[in-house]
Amino acid sequence: MARNGNLNGPDEGGRFEEVFPLPSALSSFRDLLIQWFESEGRTYPWRETTDPYAILVSELMLQQTRISTVLGKGYYKRWLDRFPGWQELAKAEEVELLKAWEGLGYYNRARNLQKTAIAVLEEHEGVFPAEYEQILALPGVGRYTAGAVLSFAFNKKAPIVDGNVTRVLARVFGMREAVDSSVSMRFFWEAAEVMTPDRQVREYNSAIMELGQRVCVRASPQCGECPVSSYCVAHRTGTTGIIPAKRKRAKTLLREELVGIGVKSGRILLAPEEGSRRLGLWRLPELTPAQIADLAEVFRFDYAITKYKVSLRTFILTPALIAELDGMEKGAWYALEGADSLPPMGSPYLKAIRKYQILHDELNLSS
Repeated sequence: MARNGNLNGPDEGGRFEEVFPLPSALSSFRDLLIQWFESEGRTYPWRETTDPYAILVSELMLQQTRISTVLGKGYYKRWLDRFPGWQELAKAEEVELLKAWEGLGYYNRARNLQKTAIAVLEEHEGVFPAEYEQILALPGVGRYTAGAVLSFAFNKKAPIVDGNVTRVLARVFGMREAVDSSVSMRFFWEAAEVMTPDRQVREYNSAIMELGQRVCVRASPQCGECPVSSYCVAHRTGTTGIIPAKRKRAKTLLREELVGIGVKSGRILLAPEEGSRRLGLWRLPELTPAQIADLAEVFRFDYAITKYKVSLRTFILTPALIAELDGMEKGAWYALEGADSLPPMGSPYLKAIRKYQILHDELNLSS
C-alpha cells in the first residue's frame, strides 16, 4: 500500500502530503464528502440494493454508457426482469442475451456477464465471492469493476478510479500531467487506496464518483457547490479550466459505409456480422461502389465508432440485387413487425430500418 509521505505524482502536481499534510486533513475531506453525499446524493436502483448481481449488471452497463441511457431507455430494468439472477443468465441463449443488450454496444460486456454467471455457479456454488482477488478473476472484471462491486455490495475497502474520480483527483492534487498517462494513473490508484476509508466505503466511493459526475464536471466545474473545494489545488490556483489534461488523441478518421434495404412481403433481408466482437449480431447487407451505381439512395446519417466517423449511406435494393444477395446463402429474412421481430443488431442499422419505415409511404416504395 502507498503511504502518504511517499505518494508523489509527476513534477506537474500530485504531491499527496501538500494537500493532506496530517491524517486529520484527510479525515475531514472524507467526512465532508460523505456528508454531502448523504444530503445530496441521487437515488439509483443499484444504490438501493447490496445484491452483487444487480450491482455488477449496473457497473458493466455503465461502462461507455450514460446513466440516462441505462435508466431512461429501460435497459437496466428489462435486463433484471428477463435475467433476475445468476441461474437465469447462465442458461440464456446468446441471441436472447444480445437482444436484451441491443443498443448499448460493446457486446462482449453482455457475454462476459454470462460467463461470470456460469463461473459463479460452477466455481463458487452460486454465491458471488466477497474477496477482491476472486472477483478480479471473473471474466471481463477489471480493477475498477472489482473494487466497485466489493465496496457497493459488501462495503469492504476497495479503491475505485473511473473517469469521474480521475477528474476529481487531478484537480484536488493540481495534476497538470496528462491524466491518462501511466504515471498519472499509477498515482491516482495509489492515492485512492490511501484516501478510501475503512468504514462507510460504499458512501465514500459513491460520493467521489458523483462529485465528478455532477459538480466537478469537465467544462464548467461548480466549485461553489463542491464540499471539498478548500482542499482543491486547481480551485485555489485558478487552474480548473486546464485540469485535467489528456494526451493528444488520434485524429478522427472518416469512413463511408454503403448498405442496402431489401424488403418483400413484409420481410427484410439481413446479413450476419463478421468478426469475433460482433459475432451473433446482424446488419443490413453491405454493398460495393459498383453495386450502388444504379440504386436510389434514400438517406444517410453519421455515427461514431472508436476513432472513426462513419457516414452510413442507405440504398433501396432492386429485385435483381436482392436475388443476388439472397443467393449468397449468408443472409436471412426477418419480419418487419417491430424491433422484437428482428435479431440483435447494432444501433446504426436499427436506426436505418426505422427511418426506412417512416419514409416508406412518402417514397412510395414497393415491398
